[in-house]
Amino acid sequence: MCRHLAWLGRPRSIASLVLERPHGLLQQSYAPRRQRRGTVNADGWGVGFFAPGSAVPRRWRSAGPLWSDASFASVAPVLDSGCAIAAVRSATVGMPVEASAAAPFLADGWLVSHNGVVDRTLLDVPAATAESACDSALLAALLARRGPQRLGEVVAEVGGRDPAARLNVLATDGRRVLATTWGDTLSLLRLEDGLVLASEPWDDDPRWEDVPDRHLVEATPDGLAVTQLAAAP
Repeated sequence: MCRHLAWLGRPRSIASLVLERPHGLLQQSYAPRRQRRGTVNADGWGVGFFAPGSAVPRRWRSAGPLWSDASFASVAPVLDSGCAIAAVRSATVGMPVEASAAAPFLADGWLVSHNGVVDRTLLDVPAATAESACDSALLAALLARRGPQRLGEVVAEVGGRDPAARLNVLATDGRRVLATTWGDTLSLLRLEDGLVLASEPWDDDPRWEDVPDRHLVEATPDGLAVTQLAAAP
């Protein structure tokens, strides 16, 4: 399993989103509070973001634990973004531990992060189109093929084929953020300058809201919509 988050709002430093919260992704990499499977997330990490005024997604990924990367910690305070996705990884047994297996992945200009597990043989996508052999990379490749904006439809379809799948996904094109809950936790925090979606709250602010399981969240600068997902028959 993994822990991940997305930010949509006024530009903030990547450090403020990933490293500086009292229970942010840095702490969740070694002491998650709501993680149902696994105890640490030390098998890699990644940050993807859109710089102000740019439609091109940028990424920084590593196969090591987040807490060990002093270079990232030194640069993150001067990287600003109004739309970002970040993740720390606990690799599923049998999956490769490499930088290319760490979210976020690229999918037709979108950034995609998958928290969960899925049977790779049920994903109808050529392995050569994925960034890695891991299930999350194959799921991102499937989204690239089908269209990331169809995230809810794809998750419901894949979840219907694989009853054991856990499919919490974050995706963004720099203008909006889509998220699904399917077998794991997701919380949201509405702030005056933006919205946070995270596997678990990064602090003890009472305004955090839990998103129900099997739901799709769509966040834009104009508002937020949460709709129920149903597995395809």
